[in-house]
Amino acid sequence: MDPFAHHYNYTHQDFNNLTTVASGSTSSTSPASTTTTPSRYENQKRRDWNTFCQYLRNHNPPLFFSQCNGTNVIEFLCYLDQFGKTKVHTLICPFYGHPNPPAPCPCPLRQAWGSLDALIGRLRAAYEENGGASDTNPFGARDVKLYLREIRDLQSKARGISYQKKKKRKSFSSSSPQQDGNT
Repeated sequence: MDPFAHHYNYTHQDFNNLTTVASGSTSSTSPASTTTTPSRYENQKRRDWNTFCQYLRNHNPPLFFSQCNGTNVIEFLCYLDQFGKTKVHTLICPFYGHPNPPAPCPCPLRQAWGSLDALIGRLRAAYEENGGASDTNPFGARDVKLYLREIRDLQSKARGISYQKKKKRKSFSSSSPQQDGNT
């Protein structure tokens, strides 16, 4: 059971309401173009920031983002687990450590580690864009990094998949001749 679940009585509909885009644009303007369409990343970052700010407003007692710390960020990540879609087997589950379980089990659905890691990256950038100092950024706090590492390890063990950092691919030069048989 989630240790923070008893504090929050949100429904899935509440989460959808939290992710609505606030009015106003954060897109930059240039002299040549008066309007630019924000990138997919910028839109997601704005939605994530609005969701986190709404979470802080609904916190008991309400918090300003300048007051929040790594513990509040971890509470937010735990809150988001209720909307997760990744099956994470518990230690007592007979399918613990099996990447493809043969039958359903009652283990909880959680947010995937990769999704949480990307979310923290976007929120870390949004915090600084919204006036937060980089040295006080709660999304870069040591306890948040340790929590993410723990989630990564727990999920990889529960699914029986060892986590390996991806190596960068070597880029091939575009000057090489095509070998499609049509030349």
